[in-house]
Amino acid sequence: MLEVWRSGQRYPGGDPAAGIDTRHAFSFAGFYDPANVRFGPLTACNEERLAPGAGFDEHPHRDLEIVSWVIEGELTHEDSSGRVGTVRPGDVQRLTAGSGVRHVERNAGPAPLRFLQMWLVAGEPGGPPEYEVVRGIADGTPYALPRTDAVLHVRRLRDGARTAVPAAPLVYLHVVRGTVRLADEVLTAGDALRATAAGELAAHAPDEAELLVWELHGPLAGV
Repeated sequence: MLEVWRSGQRYPGGDPAAGIDTRHAFSFAGFYDPANVRFGPLTACNEERLAPGAGFDEHPHRDLEIVSWVIEGELTHEDSSGRVGTVRPGDVQRLTAGSGVRHVERNAGPAPLRFLQMWLVAGEPGGPPEYEVVRGIADGTPYALPRTDAVLHVRRLRDGARTAVPAAPLVYLHVVRGTVRLADEVLTAGDALRATAAGELAAHAPDEAELLVWELHGPLAGV
């Protein structure tokens, strides 16, 4: 089964007066849709826009894998374990909350910041928090999460190229930029496709496009 969610269907959130504009793909904070709580272990895919100087003050998390992907600008991260990092386009940031961590996220740069933040429920709760930034992740390189049976694939297409989509029990595909054709659907920036037991699929980009593809397995994959 294939299900397309358009960019315009995302729930608005954030705090525009504080320079924070958010679009939620799933129920989040004050926006609750019982039919759209999560997709397997994926429980958030937030498209965040932060004005220079704006950010999220220190707040807690636990038993989540939090993955951030910067589209433009720079994201500054600090957490209660003493880790500090700056994430730029092409980098993957992972914060494993474990038994509990507090962190701050901010646009400390002079330019607007736009990034995706994705939350996945940990398959193994507890444990110490972890933090990692992979710089300049290469096209097609799989990035496996350590405590959830999920793998992130970054795909960059150009000049009419095609790419295979993993044949996993659940697949979540988000178009970061460009236009993509998949099956009988045309997806543009901000659109997402949720595939359940869909078998082998292929994505085709007429021009240039960038995709994030989650390959989701494990006991939570059927939830």
